[in-house]
This record gives sequence, structure tokens and C-alpha cells, in this order.
Amino acid sequence: MRRTQSVSDELNSVSKACRILADPTRLAILDLLTQGVQCNCVFGDRLGLRMNLISHHLKVLRGAGLVSISRDSEDARWIYYSLNAKKLAEMSKLIGSFLGKEISTSGPVCAPTKVRGKRALLPAG
Repeated sequence: MRRTQSVSDELNSVSKACRILADPTRLAILDLLTQGVQCNCVFGDRLGLRMNLISHHLKVLRGAGLVSISRDSEDARWIYYSLNAKKLAEMSKLIGSFLGKEISTSGPVCAPTKVRGKRALLPAG
């Protein structure tokens, strides 16, 4: 089977979403955010990770639109993170629609058509 030059936009989107969610640390951060707004200190305490690692994962999640930030009104050094429920629902729907596709039970479309001697050409395996 010849590979097409470009993959569909839908498959690219599903692949990107899966890469974002594939990391256990990012999933743990999202899980903490389902419990409400959090700050860096909570992520550090609960996940036992260095701040630079937490910042990296938060940057990925923010880039995907899954996490939003706000600064404390009295002390802007304090940053609070919250889950973007709408974006998470969109990502869930995207992945769910791909994984929920009906699986075809039809046979192969490229069955052997020639016979060499007495043996038909069959796929290896």
C-alpha cells in the first residue's frame, strides 16, 4: 500500500492531542487542576518534581490551551493555574471520535491475483 504524502488534518490533531496527554506528569497536573485552581507550590508538593520540570509541562499544557493562568491581584509574583474545561472537552471529543469509529470487518482490498506454479502469492506472516 502506498503511503499518501500528507496525513489528514483530523489525524494530525488526534496525534498532537495524544502526544500532549501521553506524559504522566502532564496527566497528574491535569488531575490536580480538576480539583480547582492551583499554584506552583501545590504541584511541587504533590508531584515531588523540581520547579523547572513543572514549568516545562505547564508550558506544554498552556500551549495546547488546556491550562490558563491568572496572577494574584495583590502580589503578581503569584501565578494561579486553572483548567480550561471547554478545551479539555474538545480534546476529549476529538480523541473519542477517532477511537470510537466503527471497525470494518471487510476483507483485504489487495488480494493476490496471480499464481506462481501451484502456490498463490500470499502476504507474509
